[in-house]
Amino acid sequence: MNTKDLRKKSEADLKKLLQEKRESLLAFRFGVAGAKTKNVKEGRNTRKIVAQILTILRESTKKANV
Repeated sequence: MNTKDLRKKSEADLKKLLQEKRESLLAFRFGVAGAKTKNVKEGRNTRKIVAQILTILRESTKKANV
């Protein structure tokens, strides 16, 4: 997922996507603990997407407060 794509989404869509990514990260962590996952880069990529979403949400709230 690209940051340009994330910036085009509405705040409600970003919050929904954030919740989905956090749930998938939780499932990934349990999968690693149970040795069920094969793709170990998935966790890093999911954490990056979560950080990007949080950054975009914070930027939008900062712009609204100014």
